[in-house]
Amino acid sequence: MHHLVKDHALINNTRIAHGVHGEGEPVVLIHGTPSSSYIWRNVVPPLVEAGNKVHVYDLLGFGLSERPWDPGIDTSVTGQVPILEGLLEHWNLRDFHLVAHDIGGGIAMRFATGSPERLWSLTLIDTVSFNSWPSRRTREQMQAGLETLIAAPDPDHRRHFREWLLSSVFDKQRFEKTSLDVFLDFISGPVGQVSYFAHQVAHYDPKHTNDLPGLVDALAILPVQVIWGADDAWQVVDWAYKLKEVITGAELHVLENCGHFAMEDQPEKISSILINFFERQTRMPGSRTSEATALKETEHEAV
Repeated sequence: MHHLVKDHALINNTRIAHGVHGEGEPVVLIHGTPSSSYIWRNVVPPLVEAGNKVHVYDLLGFGLSERPWDPGIDTSVTGQVPILEGLLEHWNLRDFHLVAHDIGGGIAMRFATGSPERLWSLTLIDTVSFNSWPSRRTREQMQAGLETLIAAPDPDHRRHFREWLLSSVFDKQRFEKTSLDVFLDFISGPVGQVSYFAHQVAHYDPKHTNDLPGLVDALAILPVQVIWGADDAWQVVDWAYKLKEVITGAELHVLENCGHFAMEDQPEKISSILINFFERQTRMPGSRTSEATALKETEHEAV
């Protein structure tokens, strides 16, 4: 098992596992649920080889980061934004490419709405958006109540979520042989099972993505691309086309033989798309990022 996060930082009094790889143009990768930065393990090496300094971390309540005991600590999409901002300060990052998957896309969009001038580009991969989440199957499961789900016997829990995780990919056989048990272990056992429902499922709420004032305007002046698995059973590809429609100038890549965990099914293709996209962006005066900076300065002057 090769984890990408081997360092730890105290961000807002919570421990966050993170890692920095390579040298060159800065890139930040945000994972989703129910996963961790481990999902980027086959994407980071090609990005590094192409001349990027790649920053990864596990969201608060996920993976190898702290699983807070205090229920007052917010691990929702909105609550994760200050964690990202704290890490950016820790990494001394001002401007960068941002790539996000699943609920990570919700975090990225909220960050982009508030700080578009800091992004060189934004890539959204099979992301939650608008009221696309939670999925029908998850809503049905949530009806049992979190306490009931938390108390389920470990074998029953693992059996259910093993089958559920398999539905996240197109190539189920490869997923079983490589990383399925890693993701399953993170959300199982005496800590993982409780944490999964308390820190992830409890915050599955479209309010974090369905009403973002200024989102479309902010993204319209940024280089944005959307990458989606054609066989995504969790966030169906219709949402990719909606994002493409509402974000002016956004590029769309729909990948065949690819499910929701796109980086498991098509890591080589995704790496190639990212590298090409980064190389086509300019950060000279007159670029779309410069427009974002001007917009932000105008907003401050208006205030």
